[in-house]
Amino acid sequence: MSRKAPRLVIGGTGSGCGKTTVTCALLQSFVEQGLDTAAFKCGPDYIDPMFHSRIIGARSRNLDAFLCGRELVPALLANSAGQDVSVIEGVMGYYDGLAGTSSENSTADLAVLTRSPTILVVSVKGMSLTLAALLKGFVDFSSNTIQGVILNGISPSMTNYYANIVEQNTGLHVYGAMPYDASCAVESRHLGLVTAGEIKNLKQKMRILAQHAREGLDLSGLLALAQTAPDMEAVLPELPQSGAKLRIAMARDEAFCFDYADSLETLERMGAQLVPFSPLHDAHLPQHIDGMLLCGGYPELYAKQLSENTSMLTDIRTAIQHKLPTIAECGGFLLLHDKLEGEPMAGLCGGTAQMGKRLRQFGYITVTAKHDSLLCRAGEQLTAHEFHYVQSTQQGDCFYAQKPLRKRGWDCIHATETLHAGYPHIHFSGNIPAAERFLTACQRYHQEEKT
Repeated sequence: MSRKAPRLVIGGTGSGCGKTTVTCALLQSFVEQGLDTAAFKCGPDYIDPMFHSRIIGARSRNLDAFLCGRELVPALLANSAGQDVSVIEGVMGYYDGLAGTSSENSTADLAVLTRSPTILVVSVKGMSLTLAALLKGFVDFSSNTIQGVILNGISPSMTNYYANIVEQNTGLHVYGAMPYDASCAVESRHLGLVTAGEIKNLKQKMRILAQHAREGLDLSGLLALAQTAPDMEAVLPELPQSGAKLRIAMARDEAFCFDYADSLETLERMGAQLVPFSPLHDAHLPQHIDGMLLCGGYPELYAKQLSENTSMLTDIRTAIQHKLPTIAECGGFLLLHDKLEGEPMAGLCGGTAQMGKRLRQFGYITVTAKHDSLLCRAGEQLTAHEFHYVQSTQQGDCFYAQKPLRKRGWDCIHATETLHAGYPHIHFSGNIPAAERFLTACQRYHQEEKT
C-alpha cells in the first residue's frame, strides 16, 4: 500500500550543532499550526525521542537500519508517518556511521534509504566564508539528499549575510536561522540529555523555541520541501502469532524508560499484552503475568530507592527463580545484580555494578549465542546496541559480542531457557525469531500455570 508521507530529515554537521533544538522547534511549530505531525529519530538513541513525544503527544520512533534491517526501515517510517509532515532527527555528524569509518547507517544513509529531503543544521560561530567551504564539502562528499541549511546560534538579523555566502558558493538554500537562547537549554549527564519527564518547564521551553522558529525560519518553505518527498510503501511484514493473549509485565518509570515503540508494537502484533509496572513505586508485580521485560534506563540514579522497595525485589527474584520468561536489558540487567552503587538488588546475576568515569562498550554489536537459551539457539545472532557507563563485575558469558567492521569482541549476557539478561539492547522489529522464541516461552509458562 503506497501512501503520501511528507517528510524532512534534520541532519547536522556534528554532535552539538543544534539538531535536537531545531527538531523540537519545528515539531512544536507544526503542532501549534494544527498539523498532523509525526517524529522519528535516526539511530538507537532513547532520550531525544522522549522530547519529540512530549511535543507531539504520541510516540516518536527510531529508524535504525542496523537494528531493524534496511528492508524494514522505509515501511516503519511510512506506517507511522504524519498526514501533514514527519520530522526525522539525525544522529551525530551527517556522514558518521558504522565504526566511525563508514557512512553506512548514518543520517545520510537513512535519508537516501527513505528518499527524504534533508536540511543540514550548522553552527556558524566563528565562521564567515569558511561556512561555504564546509557546506560545499558536505554536498560534494558523497551521494546525499541535502536540499537546504538552517543556521544555528545567530540572530535572525544576520541571516541574509550568511545566506548570501552559502547560496552564492554552494547552491544550497538557507531556510533561516535560530538564535542561541540560554533559557531553552537542556542539561546533560552521562547518557546524554536529562529525560523530558525531568524538566518541569519543558512545554514553556518548547513554546519559546517555536516562537524563535516562527521569527527566524521559513516554515512554509520547509513544509513545501517536505511535500516533495515521494510516496512510500507502508506494508509491514506478516508476523507469527502466539496462541493466546499473553500478559507481559513491562517496567516503566523514571528509572526504566528506555524502549523502542516499534519494538514493543512488534510484540503486541504477535499477541502480547504489555502491562506496565514500576519497580520504583509499585509494591508488587502485576498479577497473572506470563513474561517480563526489564528495559534500560537510569537505575543507578535511583539505587537506594530501588533497594528499599524490598517487596518488589522479592517478587522479581521469585518470579525469575520460578522460570517466568524474562528479558533484562542494560538498566534492567543492573537490577538483577547483587548490588548496584553499593545498594542490594535482586541478586540473580551475581556481582556488583558501579558507575565508571568513561563510556563503556559504546556502539552497535552483533551477539552470537554460545548455547541454546531463551532468545536464540546456539550459533544464532542478534543485532544490538550498547551504551553505558556503569561497569559490572559479572556481565555474563553466554553470548559473544563483536563490533561491525572490527575484530574486537568480548563475552556478554546471562542466558538460560527462561532468562536473557545483559547490557545489549535489541529491537524486536529486526529480531523477529527472538521475539517468537520469547513469546513461545511465555505461552509455555502460561499453559503450565493454568495446569
